Amino acid sequence: MTALLVLIPVSIGMGLIGLGAFIWATRHQQFDDLEGNAWRVIGQMETEDEKGKPDD
Repeated sequence: MTALLVLIPVSIGMGLIGLGAFIWATRHQQFDDLEGNAWRVIGQMETEDEKGKPDD
């Protein structure tokens, strides 16, 4: 039972740290464009493939 006296405040503290990290991320626009980087990588791969092909 004494372990709960330690574990409950520790878990609440970790939850508050996670909540603080989430709030910080949303305020600093970390979630604005989630798919943009993925599409840019695909576009770069296609242009690199085209550069490597010999001209016919």
